Amino acid sequence: MRYPTISKTESNALKVPGATIYYEIRGSGPTLVMIPGGPVDAGIFAGLARSLADRYTVVAYDPRGISRSTLDGASEDQQVDVLGDDAAQLIEALGGEPAYVLGTSGGGQIGLNLAARHPERVRLLVAHEPPCATLLPDAQQVLAQIEEVYATYRREGARPGMRKFTELVASGGTQQRQHRSSRVEPASELGETFARIGGNLDYFLEHLLRPISFYLPDVEALRGFPEKVVVGIGQESGGQLASRSALALASRLGTEPVVFPGDHGGYGAYPDSFAETLQGVLRSE
Repeated sequence: MRYPTISKTESNALKVPGATIYYEIRGSGPTLVMIPGGPVDAGIFAGLARSLADRYTVVAYDPRGISRSTLDGASEDQQVDVLGDDAAQLIEALGGEPAYVLGTSGGGQIGLNLAARHPERVRLLVAHEPPCATLLPDAQQVLAQIEEVYATYRREGARPGMRKFTELVASGGTQQRQHRSSRVEPASELGETFARIGGNLDYFLEHLLRPISFYLPDVEALRGFPEKVVVGIGQESGGQLASRSALALASRLGTEPVVFPGDHGGYGAYPDSFAETLQGVLRSE
């Protein structure tokens, strides 16, 4: 099958109930949708998308309420079902064929919802370190700590809240970091991305942190489509919260996790080697 080549990044918007979703397309080939997590947006995938654009039509988007994906009304706590529906509608708008999906962090939670509730839209999901803490043996303790992060935010503001959140997600890590990629992304592009991310902290802590953290993936539904879900963990993430959560998910699904370069943000630190690992997973589908 021949695919049209998109030589540069195209920016687009999709109207969905209650929001307008911003997304970017580059490359040619089968569709690969990338879902970011936390307060970050599609820009965080710039290096990875460039590494894959010669093989896939890469589509990265901002989840509703994040950066350039605007809400129709006032901000409110988001439901993961709604976020999963947004992803399904985006894939439908891209032509309706099942898409490869990479969801990282909270984007992995959205991807799991998408695969469970809209399996006809998913060719293969790679859920990279989804923070499904509800599956952990110490789930009650971890979720109580998430509530402490939220309380800190409400009491002291976004920066202290994010510091407490960062401490929580990094706790327990034991792996040594590798040397970072020598690739340097354009300074203007990085600056724009991180400026947008800084503007998302309040929305993330107020309206996304708890819904994403408290979301329980529908493991039984996902087991019904065993060929659709691959769980990824970071090589440098050993013992960290998201890595432990991902391992718990893989155990429930009865599958072996795939080890990706780097830690929770390995897609940004090692875009080329992360792309090769991802390509190996997608090629085996």
